[in-house]
Amino acid sequence: MIPAQGNEEDAAMSAERMVVVGRLGKPFGVRGLVRVRPLTDVPRRFETLRDVTLESPAGNTLAAKVTDVRTDGRLYLVRFSTFSTPEEARDYSGAWMKIPEADVPPAPEGHHYQFELIGLTVRDESGRVLGTVEEVVDVPHRHVLVIRGHGREYLLPALRKWISRVDVGAGVMTVARTAEWVGDDAV
Repeated sequence: MIPAQGNEEDAAMSAERMVVVGRLGKPFGVRGLVRVRPLTDVPRRFETLRDVTLESPAGNTLAAKVTDVRTDGRLYLVRFSTFSTPEEARDYSGAWMKIPEADVPPAPEGHHYQFELIGLTVRDESGRVLGTVEEVVDVPHRHVLVIRGHGREYLLPALRKWISRVDVGAGVMTVARTAEWVGDDAV
C-alpha cells in the first residue's frame, strides 16, 4: 500500500511493523465470507478484530474492516468489508491477515510471541554465537526453533530446560550448551 502523498499518519502506519494473526483460506458461501486459520494464541483475538491488512500471495496488500466473525471448529468464518462475493474473496485465498504490532497485548510473564523470537541472536551459556532464530515451526505438542548460522542449522525444542534466557530488548537468546541438546545423546 502506498500512502497518499502528504498524509503523514498513513505513512507512519505503513511503516509500522505488522504481525500475522491468520491465514485466509477458501471463500465460504455466496456473500464473501472467508475461512481463516488462526495463527495466534491470544484468546478471543478474532472476536475483537476490526481493522486488518491482508497481504496476498502475490504481494498485494489491502486494508480491510472485519464486519463479522463466526467460529467454525478450528477455523473462523470472517466477513470483510472489502469482499461481497466469493469471486472477490478468492483473489485473497492464501493471504496473510495482519495487525499492527501495537495492537498485540503483552505476552504473559515468562512467555514470548513467535514474532518476538524471530531474528534473535542465539548464544550458548559460554557466550558462543550459534546463529539467529529464523523460524518457529509448530509440531505436535511444542514449538521448535530453527536456528541458522555459521553454515549450520539447529532445531531446538522451545522448552525451558534448553532456553536459559530471552532478552528481546537486547536481541539475544541464551541456550544450554549444544552438547546437551545436539547429537546422538540429545533428548
